[in-house]
Amino acid sequence: MKIGKACCYCGTCVAVCPSNALELCDCEVVVFNEKSCIKCRACEKACPVGAIEV
Repeated sequence: MKIGKACCYCGTCVAVCPSNALELCDCEVVVFNEKSCIKCRACEKACPVGAIEV
């Protein structure tokens, strides 16, 4: 999974991830846990700016 520069750190991807593979940190960084990801693409579909590619 790749999070592009267009990411606005809105947290939508974190909220929709069913496996809790994404976390929004205080320093405006989205942390991705590859081991937890089930590759459902929910984050990619929900991203309002199209910054995520699974």
